[in-house]
Amino acid sequence: MAALEHLIDALRKLPGVGPKSAQRMAYHLLQHDRGGAAQLAAGLQEALAQVQTCTRCQGFAEAPVCDVCLDTQRDPALLCVVETPADQAVIERSGSYRGYYFVLGGRISPLDGRGPREVGAEALLARADDGQVREVILATSFTAEGEATAYLLGEALKARGLSVSRLARGVPIGAELEYVDLGTLAHALADRR
Repeated sequence: MAALEHLIDALRKLPGVGPKSAQRMAYHLLQHDRGGAAQLAAGLQEALAQVQTCTRCQGFAEAPVCDVCLDTQRDPALLCVVETPADQAVIERSGSYRGYYFVLGGRISPLDGRGPREVGAEALLARADDGQVREVILATSFTAEGEATAYLLGEALKARGLSVSRLARGVPIGAELEYVDLGTLAHALADRR
């Protein structure tokens, strides 16, 4: 059954989906939810045909420039740098940020052959040099690669006379201190206010 194997292989391309999970999903869709399978296929086809990269922020859009970049009610002095469109969506859902974005499309990872050029550093610097941006908020992940990305981009942005800040990190709301990992606790103490 080549068609079934192709479906399982396609599902394995999703993050966090191994061979057994992909097989379970494929069997479920074909045996119990053919309507859902058709809806999934149609949704993928539609997204592939219509979703593109915004020419201004590199995020997802259905037009050359996304709705966020077209929103004149946002603060043009603020530019938030994120790794992925998913990171941008999370910050948007928080409702606490009203500036613009720049999506890197990843983080610097020398072991994976991704340097500043591969994450769009030149495009970011050009965007930040538009004359309106005054502060760049580096919202990269707190992994080793995310930290390296933030450091390298931060130094290049500071050299251009821009104010650079980093997302705060610390103890999550509702967390019990005894269950917080030591690294998070150490940063929370160092970055206390």
